[in-house]
Amino acid sequence: MATGEPKSKKIKLEEKTISQNALFGMGNPLLDMCAVVDKDFLDKYGLKPNDQILAEEKHKEMFEEIVKNFKVEYHAGGATQNSVMIAQWMIQKPHKVATFFGCIGKDEFGKILKQKAEECHVDAHYYEQGKEPTGTCAACITGDNRSLVANLGAANCYKKDKHLDLEENWKLVEKAKVYYIAGFFLTVSLESILKVAKHAFENNKIFCLNLSAPFICELYKDSLMEVMPYVDVLFGNETEAATFAHEQGFEIEDIEEIAKKIQSLPKENKKRQRIVVFTQGKEGTVMAYGEKVETFPVIEIDQKDIVDTNGAGDAFVGGFLSELVQDKSLEQCIRAGHYAANVIIRHSGCTFPEKPDFH
Repeated sequence: MATGEPKSKKIKLEEKTISQNALFGMGNPLLDMCAVVDKDFLDKYGLKPNDQILAEEKHKEMFEEIVKNFKVEYHAGGATQNSVMIAQWMIQKPHKVATFFGCIGKDEFGKILKQKAEECHVDAHYYEQGKEPTGTCAACITGDNRSLVANLGAANCYKKDKHLDLEENWKLVEKAKVYYIAGFFLTVSLESILKVAKHAFENNKIFCLNLSAPFICELYKDSLMEVMPYVDVLFGNETEAATFAHEQGFEIEDIEEIAKKIQSLPKENKKRQRIVVFTQGKEGTVMAYGEKVETFPVIEIDQKDIVDTNGAGDAFVGGFLSELVQDKSLEQCIRAGHYAANVIIRHSGCTFPEKPDFH
């Protein structure tokens, strides 16, 4: 890298070109609770070393017990919130480029979540209700393994009329030029997603969606296909891509062909061609755009440097969005996505060093 002086001037220029609230995310806010636990704790709650499950009745007391008996680290979490936090981290200044909406409880965990979002310089505006507790995700660490148990709680209670439709909140939506929502939110408020998606379409802004999980492609495919005509950028991984193709009766298995086929699905905004981006772990990332499908190699990493791959997908999206909101090239967006994912998998949970080292 060339020496200091010109670089710092360049950064100052870029700072002026990006405005606060330019990136908008809406989703399921969860307070991530990470703790090293013992085998007895896993056994007590019937957990396997690398489980990723939704909390059932038998897990309800687990969240209190983990706080009482183990040393817990708290982080703001949930797929969309992770991605906008990473985007904000990549951008650095100004603060509050990223806005986030979601629902929390009026409780101690809600207070911690607000504080954590603030520490990440994300402009979080939560809908607070008293019926359900703030959503939590317990990451129970044993050796190299992490068992994730998510209790969506309040995240399931987001209401369009009680929050998104309020004038002061809708003004923040209108300020944004790039929108990102993870597919998980389809299980909570389809009408909220559609309102934001239609706003993006009517104002020629960029609306991004993530397939998020195979079960979204299976159980929520009708909702997914209702939103799809408004999607300018679709994210997913190889498993989600395959499930989507199967559920839509594409009868193709090649990931590049699937990306092309999704790209050609009906689209409302004819001024923008749909971009489809599929990550494949350590394999290259596939992008379909225009007439082309390209595969971009990921940054190589030594197996022993990998601490936790759970946040990699969210981090990739965050890196991608950080450049997209600054009108950078798609190649640059992918490079930033790969960089962010490479950093995150070296840390436990979706955590990162103070400053990025991305050029």
